[in-house]
Amino acid sequence: MSSLPPSDDAAPSAADTFRQLLEVLDLKPAGSWSLEVSDTTGAFSDGSQRDMELFVGTSQPTPQRRAFGGQVLAQTVMAGGLSVRGAGLPDRRIHSLHAYFIRPGDSSAPINFAVENLRDGNSFSQRRVHALQGGQTILSGTLSFQEPAEGLDHQAPMPAVPDPERVWTAKEELDGLAGMHPAVDHWINRAVDVRTVEGALYFKPGRQHYAGQNVWMKAVEPLPDDPLIHAAVLAYASDYTLLEPVLRRHGLVWADKRLRPASLDHSMWFHRPARIDEWVLYTQESPSASGGRGLGIGKIFAQDGTLACTVAQEGMVRIKQDTAKSRYDL
Repeated sequence: MSSLPPSDDAAPSAADTFRQLLEVLDLKPAGSWSLEVSDTTGAFSDGSQRDMELFVGTSQPTPQRRAFGGQVLAQTVMAGGLSVRGAGLPDRRIHSLHAYFIRPGDSSAPINFAVENLRDGNSFSQRRVHALQGGQTILSGTLSFQEPAEGLDHQAPMPAVPDPERVWTAKEELDGLAGMHPAVDHWINRAVDVRTVEGALYFKPGRQHYAGQNVWMKAVEPLPDDPLIHAAVLAYASDYTLLEPVLRRHGLVWADKRLRPASLDHSMWFHRPARIDEWVLYTQESPSASGGRGLGIGKIFAQDGTLACTVAQEGMVRIKQDTAKSRYDL
């Protein structure tokens, strides 16, 4: 669930990582699974059995062998969307997602996705998805899909920020450090190009301790013309940096040896279609941090100013006061 990967293994190139992302989004049908409720009270005598569709997917290799939470989130979007399409409702697009990260996943093992059809109504379809490894749930999410519809329309304005071509890439931010540590290689070779307007928080804190930032994002290569895939990759990339406003506010960086971060839950509302293989702006803020947790709120805009998504994530952001060497020290 943390996006910081310590290891001695070499990271793949950005093109390799992008190819791996497409592979892990290509979920395979794996039959069905019936869940029965054992009931001695009679309260569940009607509908005590739930039939679930099963899909199976692989993971992108990560240096620490922990599946990236954004990847599991993206696969959850794919599983729910494939179930809706399988019900003969191909025009229904995802409009909301609410998920909890339960346990860390193993990137070296397959992930099973059990999809429960909660309802197919006249306009909306809801699915509950459990991501499973070794018989245990690593992520649980509820998704809703909607037929295209007309209605009231307004949106928040896109902030004025420098164009992405004027913002440093991860490679430029980490100039001279490539190959010295797998965390650096991982940041440089992501499947989605990430450029932070206020400066990234890899090893150097921001000058201003402000609980907000703006991030340009774009897939490193073109994606298929499938709205479900674009929604899945938006979910994938939305998990990269949403806790960074918490770090920025407190003068912290990902490489801080005391930092123990992990995503806890993640919600997305998909307002309007957007392509993630074109630049999108992810504007982020943190309204609160307390109790070892921090909250991030984000808005994702297409480059023309269209508000595509709103995102919220709470994460564990613990600071351990110890003297152990950081896993990210160079």
